[in-house]
Amino acid sequence: MICFPFLRRKGPSLSGHTVEIDEEVSSIQNTKLYTYKELRVATQDFNPANKVGEGGFGSVYKGILKDGTVAAIKVLSAESRQGVKEFLTEINVIAEIEHENLVKLIGCCVEGKHRILLYGYLENNSLAQTLLGGSHSSIQFSWRARCGICIGVAQGLAFLHEEVQPHIVHRDIKASNILLNRYLKPKISDFGLAKLFPTNMTHISTRVAGTAGYLAPEYALRGQLTRKADVYSFGVLLLEIVCGRCNTNRRLPPEDRYLLERVWKLHEAGELVTIVDSSLNGDFDAREATKYLKIGLLCTQDMPKLRPSMSTVVKMLTGEIDMNEEKISRPGLLSEFMGVKVDLGKTDTKDSTYTVSSGNADNMSSSSGDMTTSYATMTFNSIYDRN
Repeated sequence: MICFPFLRRKGPSLSGHTVEIDEEVSSIQNTKLYTYKELRVATQDFNPANKVGEGGFGSVYKGILKDGTVAAIKVLSAESRQGVKEFLTEINVIAEIEHENLVKLIGCCVEGKHRILLYGYLENNSLAQTLLGGSHSSIQFSWRARCGICIGVAQGLAFLHEEVQPHIVHRDIKASNILLNRYLKPKISDFGLAKLFPTNMTHISTRVAGTAGYLAPEYALRGQLTRKADVYSFGVLLLEIVCGRCNTNRRLPPEDRYLLERVWKLHEAGELVTIVDSSLNGDFDAREATKYLKIGLLCTQDMPKLRPSMSTVVKMLTGEIDMNEEKISRPGLLSEFMGVKVDLGKTDTKDSTYTVSSGNADNMSSSSGDMTTSYATMTFNSIYDRN
């Protein structure tokens, strides 16, 4: 078991008592502290040409440290008030754990109002930028590469869910938070929304945070968080990887807009293989691809207790155990808690707005345009890890 301590108290906003925040960070072991001057040198004074990503809490720069280490340097925006808590959470969660499918924290900077995290740099971007980014990437994702990515992400989540104490629920598993090294090995990133989950608790009632399209219905509607919320998000991601498309695309005809709904209909019709990414040009194992899609459906079932654990998912993906197709029940469909009525091949969409919020909660919204992501997350775009 991997164990690590809780933070003793929540950090205040940047405008508050920064000394307390400094004490919190300095009390965390295995985290190297860098000076702001060192990071200015590493990024050529945070040159815009070195910016490789941007999110709700600031920007990410590529930098070369004085020892030659290439780093992804995540800079918290000074205007972000909520960001300090997520900053501390991310350090607390990731500093004490290490796994080949998790990003590696190199260190941090806490100097004045500056809050900066350093990670190993991953050169092959995120899945959102490469596999799902259209023609912008030259990377060819073979069927074997996709299988490896699916298994790697599942192994990383199984580690967080079952081997770390207290267990960790990531809360924002999505394509843009899955980074790829030069060998296309996946690394789960962005732990700013992660929750520590004691083993004696059945669920945590919390503010809803994450990304629309990947949110489990019971979490999006009632704020009831369990590890099965991550399982649901992984199921959606698995479908995206196999199908080579985003989970939501409102530019498509109504019946094709929501990937999970489309996969379920094809499953019922016995035609799952027809939705496998056409860019593979048929160069894939049809039986295995169909199995992966069915595993995705198992993970996104409406009732959380019916979804498998991530360790079970790993075993099914690798063929260590067989999956029981008869146990696949109807998924928790995105459209049904967005005010969209679906009836087999027909989709009756309404002009409506979907918002989930609670106090200072992170909001997810959807209108007549594409689904938007929560602004409570930082997305890394082009990052490389030396492992």
